[in-house]
Amino acid sequence: MGFDDKLDNAKDKAAGKAKDAVGDATDDKDLQAEGQAQEAKGNLKSAAENVKDTFK
Repeated sequence: MGFDDKLDNAKDKAAGKAKDAVGDATDDKDLQAEGQAQEAKGNLKSAAENVKDTFK
């Protein structure tokens, strides 16, 4: 996995966690769900990159 991919995945995870936390603090369920989805996207992309690296 390239450095750029790792950075993008980390940004998705961090932004997702932040949105989730802000949504929780402000009782904004839509923002909370958006944050959880973005964090899951980052986790999924990381997992896919790890699988690709395993088979190289």
